[in-house]
Amino acid sequence: MARIVVIGAGLGAMAAAARLAVAGHRVTVYEQGATYGGAVGRYARGGFAFDTGPGLLHLPAVYRDLFVKTGREPLEQCVTLTQVDPAARHVFADGTRVELPNASRAGTVAALDAALGAGAGAGERWGDFLTRAREAWDRTRRPLLEEPQPADPAPLAREPYPAPKAGLLRRPTRTLAQVGARELRDPRLAALLDAYAWSYGFDPADAPASAAVLPYMEQTFGSWYVAGGLRALADAVYERCRKRRVEFVFDAPVVDVLEKDGRAVGVRLAGGEEVAADHVVSGAPVPALHPGGTPRHQALGTGRVTVCLALRGPREAGAVHRTVVHAEGGRPTVTVLRPDDPALRPDADHEAVTVTATVRTAPGREWEAFADRMVEAAGQAVPGLRDRLLWRHVRTPEDVRRDTGAAEVPGPALAGADGRLLPAANRSPLPGLYFAGGWSHPGGGLAHAGMSGALVAGLIVEGEDFRGSR
Repeated sequence: MARIVVIGAGLGAMAAAARLAVAGHRVTVYEQGATYGGAVGRYARGGFAFDTGPGLLHLPAVYRDLFVKTGREPLEQCVTLTQVDPAARHVFADGTRVELPNASRAGTVAALDAALGAGAGAGERWGDFLTRAREAWDRTRRPLLEEPQPADPAPLAREPYPAPKAGLLRRPTRTLAQVGARELRDPRLAALLDAYAWSYGFDPADAPASAAVLPYMEQTFGSWYVAGGLRALADAVYERCRKRRVEFVFDAPVVDVLEKDGRAVGVRLAGGEEVAADHVVSGAPVPALHPGGTPRHQALGTGRVTVCLALRGPREAGAVHRTVVHAEGGRPTVTVLRPDDPALRPDADHEAVTVTATVRTAPGREWEAFADRMVEAAGQAVPGLRDRLLWRHVRTPEDVRRDTGAAEVPGPALAGADGRLLPAANRSPLPGLYFAGGWSHPGGGLAHAGMSGALVAGLIVEGEDFRGSR
C-alpha cells in the first residue's frame, strides 16, 4: 500500500483519488480552499442557487466508468441525469433563430435547413463539415482522450482535420475561422461554429481546424443536465472518495513538492509541515507548482464571466434549457442557462438564470459594464428579463483566480497548432509526480478532467505497462 498525496480537490484530482484508494493505496487530498470541486462551484443566496462553473455535462460515460470502477452504486444511482432537448436554441445577429436537437445529426441538418433556407444548402454544408470533424475525432480520440500522452507528441502537432476532397477548398485549412469562412460560407453557420470554440475557451481565429471535434462531440454524444446543478456531480464524486476512505484536508495550501534522489517524496504545506508520500498527484494549475511540467503548454489567455440572475416570475412555457445569443455590435456571445430545476429557486414563482461569456483576460477591465452588455444580450433569451430582475451577482476571471489559482479557462487538448495546445503530460519530468485535472492531459472540461484522473491512476497502479482506458 503506497502513501499518495493529492494536491487540490478538483474533479480530475478526486477522480484519481477514488481510483487509487480502490486500488488499495492510502490517499490524502490537500486542498487550499474550504471546499472541493475546483472550478465546479456554486453561488447561493436567498433561496437561489447557481453553478459558477460548467452548466452541462458531455461524455457522461467518463463518470459512469468512474462510478463503476470505484463502487457498487452506478452514477445514475448517485445523481439524476437528463438529456437536454433541444440541445440549444441559437439566436443569430440577424434575428434568425434555430433549435438544434440533442444528439441527432439528421435533426440538426433539418433544423438548419428549416431556419436558414434549404435552398441555400446550409444543412448539407454543416453535415459535410461534421463528416470531416468525425474523421479528425477518429484520428485523435484515443491519443488525446483515452491514452497517456506519448513520449514523442510530435505526431499530434500535425493537423488532423481533412480538407474537402473536391473543388477549390482542397488546400489545407489551418484555423477554425477558416473552416467557417471557406467551408460553411454562411455567417450564421460560422457563428454557430465559433460559439462552440468560445464555450471551451478558444478564440476561433487562433484555434486549429481540429477544434471541429468540439461540435462533433456535443452533437454526437449529447448534452446532459445533473439535477441540482453540476455541483451535485462534485458532491457525488466527493462522497464516493469518502466512502473509499480518501482523507481530505481543507484550507491546506501546498507550496512545494519535496524531492530526494531525483524523485518526488512528499509535499510541504504553507505552514511549513512536510508530508511524506510515495507518489504525489497535482490537480493544481501546473505552472504554479512545477514549471518543468509544462514544456509544451501555453495558456489560452481566455477567462469566463458569469452573471447569476435572480428573477421574479415563473419560467414561461416553451422556454429552453440553453440559449446561445450570438454577438452583435458591441455585445458578446453569451450562453443563457435556464434549468427547470426546483432545487435552484425558492419556489415556482421565481427563476434562477445563469449567463456566461468567454473573453480575453485583461487586467483592469470594467466587468460591471461588460456584465451589463451580457444581460442585455440575455434579454433575447428571457422575455421581460429587465422587469423580472431582483438582483444579480457577477463572477469575473479574477474571482476564478482567487478560488482556483488561475483566471484562464483550460481548454481540452487539441491536435495541430504545432503542439501548442497539448497540455502537460500526466507523468511529469520528476519521477513520482503526476498531473491530473484541466491543466494536464487531456485538458479542460468535465469529461477531460475525469479522464485525466483515470490516466493518472492507471500510470501509478500499472506503471509503464499502462496503455490507456479500454
